[in-house]
Amino acid sequence: MVTLKQLRYLAALARHGHFGRAAEACAITQPALSMQIRDLEQFLGVTLVERRPGEVALTEIGREIARRGEQVLAASIDLVDFARYRAKPLTGRLTLGIIPSLAPYVLPRILPMLQSKFPELRLELRETQTRLLVDEIRSGVLDAAMLAMPLGEPDIDTITLFDDLFLLAVPANDPRTGDRRVAARDIDQSRLILLEDGHCLRDQALAFCSTIPRGPSAGPASMAFGASSLSTVMQMVAGGYGVTLIPEIAADVEARDERVRFLRLEDPQPGRSIGLAFRKTSPRKADFAALGEVVKGCVDDDSKPMPGSSS
Repeated sequence: MVTLKQLRYLAALARHGHFGRAAEACAITQPALSMQIRDLEQFLGVTLVERRPGEVALTEIGREIARRGEQVLAASIDLVDFARYRAKPLTGRLTLGIIPSLAPYVLPRILPMLQSKFPELRLELRETQTRLLVDEIRSGVLDAAMLAMPLGEPDIDTITLFDDLFLLAVPANDPRTGDRRVAARDIDQSRLILLEDGHCLRDQALAFCSTIPRGPSAGPASMAFGASSLSTVMQMVAGGYGVTLIPEIAADVEARDERVRFLRLEDPQPGRSIGLAFRKTSPRKADFAALGEVVKGCVDDDSKPMPGSSS
């Protein structure tokens, strides 16, 4: 008989590609995990894993069974959620993912409100990139995630939370600091500092840059820099190494450094839409709607003129 435990271990092995890391993620010993995988192979009569020195790789049928197994695991989580969370919204355990360009700026706003309004909620947070968040929603590791939309995933629903415009962050001595608006064509793309590959904010900035007309003398688009956090990028800007596009939600926090100023871009201003994503099959849609209302309220309550502006 195939067990949920075996499917969970196979899913972990598929994600980590290593028995030791998979066992650590499942909080069991490596021999115990390996034995469960062998029992699953024996019951199904197929080879799921190619065992190599120092690594493992799933066979073609192993990958398909792991994919189908994740659907079963997600369905089992939804079944439990359906039974447990029908009484009141936002009670019990809820696992929430959030992208790094949102977490430091949104969480301090919403966590006190959630704690006050929903004291029976046990929130568990996971901060990582969009691709991993989507995979973990789909597999049931996460209940929901706050990220930039659209996703284009047919098995995932979203609730729109707020629009987040981009500002141009420049060193304080930039001669344009007094300007009310900056034309996109005036951004020197050769000095544009972006996050490392894999961050959706980088992709959104590059998509915006692709719309900017560039003359024959323009330099290469974006400075090579492997920053994994927006705060690190802002330190580079403060040091005079370049400029960056920053979400307006982050401006209040990053404006504390007097070496940086923010400029608003001409219309149509670039930006991103922030939403809450979750499995279409999840029975906790009332929870997600309640969470969405908290986020919307906190963002609206904290809205104010752009740092450094006179309006």
